[in-house]
Amino acid sequence: MPIAFHQAAAPADEVRPPPLNGVRVLDLSRVLAGPWAGQLLADLGADVIKVERPGAGDDTRTWGPPYLRDEDGRETAEAAYFLCANRNKRSVTIDMSRPEGQALIRQLAQQADVLLENFKVGGLQQYGLDYAQLAALNPRLVYCSITGFGQTGPYARRPGYDFLIQGMGGLMSVTGRGADEVGAGPQKVGVALTDITTGLYATIAVQAALAERERSGRGQHIDLALLDVQIACMASQASNYLAGGVVPHRMGNAHPNIVPYADFPTADGDMILAVGNDQQFARFCGIAGHPEWADDPRFATNPARVANRAVLVPLLRQATVMRSTAEWIAALEAGGVPCGPINRMDQVFADPQVQARGMRIGLPHPLAGTVPLVANPIRLSGSPTSYRHAPPLLGQHTGEVLSEWLGMDAAALAALQHNRVI
Repeated sequence: MPIAFHQAAAPADEVRPPPLNGVRVLDLSRVLAGPWAGQLLADLGADVIKVERPGAGDDTRTWGPPYLRDEDGRETAEAAYFLCANRNKRSVTIDMSRPEGQALIRQLAQQADVLLENFKVGGLQQYGLDYAQLAALNPRLVYCSITGFGQTGPYARRPGYDFLIQGMGGLMSVTGRGADEVGAGPQKVGVALTDITTGLYATIAVQAALAERERSGRGQHIDLALLDVQIACMASQASNYLAGGVVPHRMGNAHPNIVPYADFPTADGDMILAVGNDQQFARFCGIAGHPEWADDPRFATNPARVANRAVLVPLLRQATVMRSTAEWIAALEAGGVPCGPINRMDQVFADPQVQARGMRIGLPHPLAGTVPLVANPIRLSGSPTSYRHAPPLLGQHTGEVLSEWLGMDAAALAALQHNRVI
């Protein structure tokens, strides 16, 4: 699907189709990083076909409990994990181990603009589905490979998992309580963050390759490694090391470069205090009843506060326990000091800001009636994201897609089903 640039602007009130409308994506990936990219492309309008194993499907279909419940409260076979990354896709079941199945995928790839896969390095070559062989059939194909360690290097053939990569990529070295605190030690992030960020990088790379294809007329191979992405996402922590030569360490919820920027106890719980500049700190001091802190040379500037955090933080903690979380948030928000609660998931979705932004959505589902999902956070004024399909049942769209993309009739589909190819 050509991507047009430099077109005349449409009227401000005209809602146009989603930006990737007409782009065809063949999604051979499973679990999270690849499916996350596929879902994002689908939300942006692409027609994403999820190819799965007959009878089994994506591994995450069985990663429960919890499972989706039907309208009578009974558990279905659809794991909540699968639901988080497969909205707006159509599911096709094809036995890739069979020559006939491989031929079907090659035909689908010839009709596709993008292919996503996260097989081990070289894993698809034996099926004739690697980039070199498919690019020979479809030179315009953008082929995105996601692996743990990339297509090159001494670790290329190792399997890579999010938890492992969080450790190897440095994230766990800066996550968790400090060495002098009870419970100290490396800690992973509470979600598979490396998979998610890799999915985001994959989405960016795919769109860049589609844009470049408009100039060259040719697709290309995208090589994404979870380890590379995790290192890139170390951001300021990596830069602190490269520029300053100091190895970062675990600091709990404290910030290596900003003070106060951490969690603090209140009379009934905890809150986040995120002071970003000296003016905010001075306002906090006034609200806390200690304006003298803002004039103290040990605390007046952020570099001074960082140097004297061991003195300042205990003083702050003694002050914050004097009011409830709600009282602090009301006072600090009124004073323009960034702060907030530490919410559980039920509190997240009950938050009026979250509700106002429509971050919970529901889509019709053949088993559950309606499936609750998290909305896409991208807000486009002229060509918004769209929600067309709930996460699909296994093989729900096999006949529909093969008929639509490849022109197969009922007899051809019946023969493939009889031979257990689909």
